[in-house]
Parts: sequence; C-alpha cells; structure tokens
Amino acid sequence: MSAARLLIRASALALVTLLAACAGGGKPKPEPLEALTPKIAATVAWTQRVDGVQFPLTVAATKGQFTVAGNDGTVMALDADSGREIWRGTAGAKLSAGVGSDGRYAAVVTRDGELVVFDQGQVKWRKPMGGRVTTAPLVAGERVFVLGVDRGVQAFDVLDGRKLWVLQRPGDPLTLAQSGVLAAFKDTLIVGQGPRMAGVDPLRGTVRWDVAVGSPRGANEIERLADLVGPPVRNGDMVCARSFQAAVGCVNAERGLLGWSRNGGGTDAIGGDAQFLFGGDASDRLTAWKAESGETAWSSDKLLYRTLSAPAVFNKSVVFGDEDGTLHWLNRETGEAQLRSTTDGGPISVQPVVSGTTMLVVTRKGGLFAFRQ
Repeated sequence: MSAARLLIRASALALVTLLAACAGGGKPKPEPLEALTPKIAATVAWTQRVDGVQFPLTVAATKGQFTVAGNDGTVMALDADSGREIWRGTAGAKLSAGVGSDGRYAAVVTRDGELVVFDQGQVKWRKPMGGRVTTAPLVAGERVFVLGVDRGVQAFDVLDGRKLWVLQRPGDPLTLAQSGVLAAFKDTLIVGQGPRMAGVDPLRGTVRWDVAVGSPRGANEIERLADLVGPPVRNGDMVCARSFQAAVGCVNAERGLLGWSRNGGGTDAIGGDAQFLFGGDASDRLTAWKAESGETAWSSDKLLYRTLSAPAVFNKSVVFGDEDGTLHWLNRETGEAQLRSTTDGGPISVQPVVSGTTMLVVTRKGGLFAFRQ
C-alpha cells in the first residue's frame, strides 16, 4: 500500500473508530430537528458556482475578496460584496488542497503534488512538492509556504518560485491526511507538527518555540493520531486549534507558551472570536469554550450526528453547516437556535468564511452562497 493511501486510510479508520465508539456500530440517525421560530434574519446576497469540492478546501478571505477553487483546478477571486468575478485561472489538474492568497497571489496544490501559483489569475510558476499536500498553502510576506502530509514545510519566493528553505522534523509512523495548521503571526510562521504547535522563523526555517496542544492517547497508532487541525483561530497573541480526537487549546504565540488545553474528541477545525471558541465532537455535540480560560460556556446535543462542518462566527451567531446543505445559526453566547438556512442540498464540509458583512458558504456540489444579515 502506498504511503498516501495509508495516510488516507488512517484518517478514515480513525473516524470510523470514533463513531463506532459513540454508537456501538454504524452511524446513528441524526437527532430530529426541533421546531424553530426564526429569531434573526439572513438572506442570500449572491451565488456562484465551482466544479464541486471533493478535497479539503480552505477559502481565502483577503482585501474584500474571496478566493475559491474547485475540483477541476479552477481558481477564482470574487468580490465579497457583489460576487463579481475579479479573475479566474486554472491549475490544469484536479486539486488536493487550496486555496491560499494574499489578495494578489494565490496558490493551490494538485493531486499530482504540484504547487501552482497565480498572479491575478495567470499562472506564474509551478513546482513539484515531492509529497502529498492537503493543507492550503500560505501566501504571506512575498513567500509561499507549503505544509505536507509528512509535516515537512517548504518555503518559496512568490515571484520566481525559488525554494528558500525546507523544515523536515521527525514524525510518527502515521499522520493525518486533513487540513493542518499553517498560519502567520506577526513575524512568525505557525505550523502544526503532530499534536504540537511550532513557531518558525519564516526567513530561515528554524524553530523558535514548540508547544504541545494535545496528548496522544490510545491503544494503537490510529487512535493516537493527534495532529493539529486547521485553520487555527487567532485572538490577539493567542493562536488556538484542535488536536485531532485529543484536545482543544490555545498557545501564546508571542511568548511560545501554552495558554490552556482541554480534552476533547473532535475531528474538525474550531471557530471563534475574542470571547468564545466553538467546535463539535465526533458525535456533533457542540461546545463553546471561553477564549481566555478554556472554561465551558455552554454545550448542546441538539444537532447530534448531522456531520457538521467547522463553524464560523458571524455577527452575534455561530454558524455550522451540515450534510444536507443546511446552515444552523446559534446564539454565540447561549447556543440557542436562531435560524436555519438552506443551500443546494450538497453537504457543507468547508468551514464558512467571513469578509466584512458577508459570509461565504461552499457546498460539495460547488455551490457558493453569500449570506448577509
């Protein structure tokens, strides 16, 4: 079995193990939805389409625009207010990860392991990565950073594709084929290295600090998978993320110290703001943690087994998508249901993204729905 297939299989088996532990077998039926009288209003401001999303897409929201990508390698930038297409390009192949953008340059990775960088829709350069990538590249400071499934990090000059450095650290026998942590914090590159969060010098590729967010536990290598899942949440000097099936925690990225960590069995990224962090566990039981201390603010089991997406905070709501293409709007302070919105019926597995007054939701069918309140 190839390394890439083993990684994918490990991820799938880990999810199956978690669900079986919760249900004693196959996935239980979703919790019936309670009758709901809408307490807020939200409308679809505009719609667009891409050619489906069957890969771990991260939507980039920068400078009043969304940059998105589809299965067929199409990449496009859309005006966040109107949905107007600003530019469109193609990677020429199906994608395994994407998209990262600084508002001008955008980067994706193909299934063949090729990094493709665009300048306003025109392909600027291509580079083979030499391994599988499932995390969207990070474009920042005139550099493109790529995190491989093997946890290796590569840095390239955004202008000419020149490789600047490689950081390869010892890892575990199995790693997670899911979006990892790769983000910028002031003059530091934040990288997930298994269950640890590392602060890396973006100019040299050297590690400045290294902090454990989760503690792997289990009887075998699959159960001990605890890689950090991205994208992370930044709140001032704190950068917070989930450790796969292990914990949720926050690191002071200025000082390189753990702020707090709480055990938790979830598998998807968290969302949040300056007051709360939000996430679901493997059964879609929702929890809100106080961002400052990690104390539980509220929890809810009213959306169990609905295969929820990672959440987004939008105004006074926290919003989750589900496998039926429904958006669930909850009061961010209490967890009370506020509204349900429909899309095209395709599963929502991509974390909704907010730019200004607009929240963009992407379905696996390729539907793009921009909501406003």
